[in-house]
Amino acid sequence: MNERKPLGKILEEMKIVTSRQVKEALAFQRENPGKKLGEILIEKGIATTTQVTEALAKQFDMPFVDLKALEVPAEAVSAVSRQVAEEYKIIPIKKAGRALTVAMADPLDFFTLDNLRFILNMEVECVLATKEDLTEAFERCYSSKGHDDLAKVIEETTMSDVQVRGAVEGGETPEDDDAPVIRLVTLIISEAVKQRASDIHIEPMEKKLRIRYRIDGQCKEMDSPPKRLQGSILSRVKIMATMDIAEKRKPQDGRIKINVLGKELDLRVSALPASHGESIVMRILDKQASLVGLEELGFHPDDYKRFKAIIKKPNGIFLVTGPTGSGKTTTLYAALKELNRPDVKIITAENPVEYNLAGINQCEVKAGIGRTFARILRAMLRQAPNIILVGEIRDQETAEIATQAALTGHLVFSTLHTNDAPSAITRLIDMGVKPFLVASSVQAVMGQRLVRILCPNCKEPHEPDPVDLRIVGLKPEDCEGKNVCKPVGCDDCKAKGYRGRKGVFELMEMNTTIRDMAFRKEPSNKMRDAARLNGMVTLLEDGVRKILDGFTTVEEIMNIAKREDITY
Repeated sequence: MNERKPLGKILEEMKIVTSRQVKEALAFQRENPGKKLGEILIEKGIATTTQVTEALAKQFDMPFVDLKALEVPAEAVSAVSRQVAEEYKIIPIKKAGRALTVAMADPLDFFTLDNLRFILNMEVECVLATKEDLTEAFERCYSSKGHDDLAKVIEETTMSDVQVRGAVEGGETPEDDDAPVIRLVTLIISEAVKQRASDIHIEPMEKKLRIRYRIDGQCKEMDSPPKRLQGSILSRVKIMATMDIAEKRKPQDGRIKINVLGKELDLRVSALPASHGESIVMRILDKQASLVGLEELGFHPDDYKRFKAIIKKPNGIFLVTGPTGSGKTTTLYAALKELNRPDVKIITAENPVEYNLAGINQCEVKAGIGRTFARILRAMLRQAPNIILVGEIRDQETAEIATQAALTGHLVFSTLHTNDAPSAITRLIDMGVKPFLVASSVQAVMGQRLVRILCPNCKEPHEPDPVDLRIVGLKPEDCEGKNVCKPVGCDDCKAKGYRGRKGVFELMEMNTTIRDMAFRKEPSNKMRDAARLNGMVTLLEDGVRKILDGFTTVEEIMNIAKREDITY
């Protein structure tokens, strides 16, 4: 057998990369052994996904197909069920007798080919296509069967809800996976994934069952199923989340593991009894999602340098604070990604494990069997780690163990629910940690919020209302010569004017003055003043920088403005 030509050499011959770029990518790969060369070139913007996939096709002597330009015949689609296509991440593109050609993204996935031959009882050949094209083709080919038309599925469910409701409320799952209520719940989840939602809210109202998605921090109402389907839908979700469907008086928590649109998703489910029925919220966690790098979090260049310097300290505690949904976990994962090297041992205690991190030991909290944050943290210290991540400091025991770990040579990352960075110091002391331990162990605290970012394709220059400017501490003359913009709306942002979110930060580094104040248990507002003298830029001030740079709007920053920050 002839030896395959290296991927980098093929890309060079295709005039896509230079030899120097390949050498740099290979050097980066040696430092990050879990990364493939093609992934590195794509992430660095040197090559596109299509170019890398074409090169892989040449490397393995396989055909490459552009699914966007291909009309997939109906007989090919009908040969493979939606469930099989979704599970194995393939698209059937040609059928001739007992021979089937499928498109896939991984040329080395022989396991899938063997399984397909067995499941379909056909001869299966494969061609290569990009992952993005496969996802788009999946929606195009299988949506036409009515699975992704929410209104249509609701209509079908309405017609046969009596039969299905009886089965679901009786604690049984109907045999047919296409049963209307089951299809409807699956569709609600898959539609949320398509729209980049972070949460799904199923809310019983007096006269309707409201479905809302939280997208970029904002709730968006979807088509509502008839009120009479409420019991069936709630019961179906509770069955999927392994909750007690007979218990409707107490709050319950559960989890759903599901494959949607080729993605392995983990949904955290919360059921809360309310006036008109149980309100259910599903938090969507995509464990396969690519981790955000530090440079993508939204740091100002000055804060970015300070942050990188702090997380590379050999020991101490680094805390990230903010309310639920403010991006604290994403920030800590980005820090771990930056620090993850073969010579560094990192262990995490999380509830739940939100992303899979190659090369890092991740342990999931399960309080029901006694696997608490505190117990995991004690066990961690016997594993000789360099870096520890504790998902959240919730009680005195966890706080004290984290403090001792920091004082004995470990770098500890964790989160706290406080309104700003200085309040974290007083919060730890209020938990029962001795002030001198807090003062000596904490290296830095960062408060953060998330704000929506203006769509770069449609934003326009704008003169904000002087009253709104005053709320965020600006004057009209401050905006002269700056890039202040407003949302407009286009196809890319689905007419919203915003696309995605970034962080707004305040980074408080401990110094002698602040440590002395913590030791004396002085109030957080005095520590805040000392931190600002030490170079801390407040949440509001960082938000104002993002307004003047054209990244976000005055309205978005008004939502995080603190009156005490404003000087009139």
